[in-house]
Amino acid sequence: MGNRTYNILFHTHTVSGIVISVALYVIFFAGSFSFFRDEIVNWERGHTVEDYDELSVDFNSVLKDLKKDHDLYGRDVELVHYFNERQIGVNISPSKDSLASGKAKTNSFFYLDTEDRFTQTYVESYSLGEFLYRLHFFAQVPYPYGYYLSGFVAFFFLFAILTGIIVHWKKIVSNFYLFRPMAKLKTMWTDAHTALGVIGFPFQFVYAVTGAYFMLKLLLVAPMVFGLYDGEEAELYKDLEYDHPSFAFQHTALPETPNINQFVATTKEKWQNFKVTEVHIFNYGDTGMHVSISGNMDRRAKMNGIGNIIYHAANKSPVEVKDPTEAASYLDGVKNMMFRLHFGDYAGYGLKLISFILGLISCFVIISGVMIWLVARDKKHIPEKRRKFNAAVVRYYLAICLSMFPVTALAFILVKINPAASMSFIYYAYFLSWLAFSVFLVLRKDDRFTNNFTLLSGSLLGFLVPITNGLLTGNWIWKSFSEDQTQIFLIDLLWLILSVISLLVYLKLRRGRTTKV
Repeated sequence: MGNRTYNILFHTHTVSGIVISVALYVIFFAGSFSFFRDEIVNWERGHTVEDYDELSVDFNSVLKDLKKDHDLYGRDVELVHYFNERQIGVNISPSKDSLASGKAKTNSFFYLDTEDRFTQTYVESYSLGEFLYRLHFFAQVPYPYGYYLSGFVAFFFLFAILTGIIVHWKKIVSNFYLFRPMAKLKTMWTDAHTALGVIGFPFQFVYAVTGAYFMLKLLLVAPMVFGLYDGEEAELYKDLEYDHPSFAFQHTALPETPNINQFVATTKEKWQNFKVTEVHIFNYGDTGMHVSISGNMDRRAKMNGIGNIIYHAANKSPVEVKDPTEAASYLDGVKNMMFRLHFGDYAGYGLKLISFILGLISCFVIISGVMIWLVARDKKHIPEKRRKFNAAVVRYYLAICLSMFPVTALAFILVKINPAASMSFIYYAYFLSWLAFSVFLVLRKDDRFTNNFTLLSGSLLGFLVPITNGLLTGNWIWKSFSEDQTQIFLIDLLWLILSVISLLVYLKLRRGRTTKV
């Protein structure tokens, strides 16, 4: 590689990395916790879920309860499994019956607790797990700007990691095991940045590609709609199989409501290891009523097995079948694999834990890259004014990024102290404490203090997470373990491990500084 090419790639890597560093750190830190979004929600509510990745309810009983508050005749009723929690999504369309009145003429969406049948709106059901999940793609920023921001950060991150690998390509093997903590500061940061960057490259590449795909696909869809579909957006979504079919309303009521449980049972008998994730009822209670059962094969049986069957409710015969045991189409392969790769939910808790660790390692790679940038520009030949500016930039970067650790631990404690924590409470608690920590650390003007303070405060607050849970709910970590409350136990254990590691790192840094002095 010529010097000119090397310099272009090197500066592309540096500039793209520095520009997106803070946003990228937030994405990876919040994204790491997002792997355990469902577990955080269940920990927060004190719930335990036994059936994963499927709707496991008495559908007839649920519909009977829904009838108490909703006139379902002539309406489409959709029951959806979104996450591994007790709540399921319920979407009820406006009635097709011209004689319908009141609420039956409007759309209703809410969450239903499958055990106590309590209903909540999205805002009412908001949780810390949902907050962290949405923070990792900046959904708190008004739509669509937050989505686009996270998408472009992912896109430029792809440039950063590809140029980084090319720049270090010749020395990947020779320097892979090379780490010189006693060498000069720039060398130490470079060794850590290079080694951990190479280790995490496959993980980071997957998340750069899938993240950019999810957040920027709207920009890709727009020219396709106008260029290939003459502005008919509905036709595109139909080809992508995002829309449900429609069935004519017959204006004649059925003598009795069909047994939805039986349709689900028939489908599961037809396809062994099939997990139902959505039940969609068209024209409820009408002779034109159809029942759609959708889901996927257990991923241990078939990784990419998307299936759907639609029954005519009156005669119980299938009118449309998509067999999940057959070879998946290219469209299903792309759509499903993009989700599975990004969420890391196809190989149990082992993969989630590995993804969590690699996410935090990526955070360290980002910080070490920023420190390399600072040390490389803290030279005597560089004007004092510019050096001060560079130091100030890094000071702000470190304060904002590193304070996320104690702030997140504090948020876990606060939502447990306040079990009725609303969306606004979580927003204020997280963002105001984040602002307070960041301002305090910026005013200290000491990067070493910032690092030590966030490690120690994050560790101490992290230890308080399982303690607070035990004191307020009685779900001590040994109790949740013995009673197989997996989700609650996992979050408490995760914070204990994080707190122990960060405390050991803090003590090691303090001891090293004392010895050096």
